[in-house]
Amino acid sequence: MANIKSAIKRIQIAERNRLHNKSYKSAVRTLMKRFFTAVDAHAANPTPETEQEVQQRLSAAFSKIDKAVKRGVIHPNNGARKKARLAKALKAKEAAAS
Repeated sequence: MANIKSAIKRIQIAERNRLHNKSYKSAVRTLMKRFFTAVDAHAANPTPETEQEVQQRLSAAFSKIDKAVKRGVIHPNNGARKKARLAKALKAKEAAAS
């Protein structure tokens, strides 16, 4: 454990930031999983309701990824890669359904 006051404070701040970043990363992963399950459900049973749900989940995932990038939780290239992965999954399922 640090003895210097500034070092103690830096440890506390680092822990606070780690927990904050962890919550963002967890939320991004959760929203991505929800999107993938919605896409699979839509591919199995294409209806306008499932189409709308897929679009809502895509929008929510994109929004959370953009916020994580804006706050510096994830690198911009990592965010772009995640968004491209979501778009690619949607396009692949739409092509298979056609």
